[in-house]
Amino acid sequence: MKIIFFDTETTGNGLHDYLCQLAIVERGNATPVVDAMYKPPVPIPFECSAIHHISNKMVANRPAFKEAPEYASIKALLEDDDTICVAHNAAFDEQILKNDGITIKNLLCTFKVIRELDSEGRFSMHKLQYLRYALDIELEVSSHEAYADVLVLEKLFEYELQEAMKAWDCDEEAAIAKMIGITSEPLAIKTINFGKYNGKTIAEVASLDIGYLSWLLDQKRKSDKDETDWIYTLEKYVG
Repeated sequence: MKIIFFDTETTGNGLHDYLCQLAIVERGNATPVVDAMYKPPVPIPFECSAIHHISNKMVANRPAFKEAPEYASIKALLEDDDTICVAHNAAFDEQILKNDGITIKNLLCTFKVIRELDSEGRFSMHKLQYLRYALDIELEVSSHEAYADVLVLEKLFEYELQEAMKAWDCDEEAAIAKMIGITSEPLAIKTINFGKYNGKTIAEVASLDIGYLSWLLDQKRKSDKDETDWIYTLEKYVG
């Protein structure tokens, strides 16, 4: 079984966005399988360029991802039954690749796993860059680049794997299998981190203002983003 870590930089976070940068590394090998920019079929919004610092000018002469010479080998790698593909907030990156014709077979989401393992609330956030510093992951790379994020991701995975084997009293193979299982299930969100109820748990808001949760559920159902976890959580309270 081969474990690879991947990250994308994109034109946005909707269901119809595309990658403009892809980085992949194999476990134990810092030399990237790929670390390249591509010209997406839609323009990169300025708001996205402000985050990942990839402009339309930078990709103007790059090939489209599906037309790049490495596309076929990347597709074969990610779709291989013996490849485990690891990403943070993996459902988003999975959808981005699906938009370019790649369907991952074995997906492991470090975001869902850290949420499962962090039952005592050690971490106030579970974003990749927050965890980079919270776990004192030292790498001589900047953030907000696909390759840099992949190197952080591999370190985070190794931390989670050790914690999982201790928490679940199992070996590496069994821990990875359970991590993949956690990835495949919707995530129950515990706390709202935006708006007028920022910082309150879903349960607290349900007792205070169930109408707000009904409204939020309606918004999530209408969203063009993957809101599976939110819909799963809110339907538990709203029905």
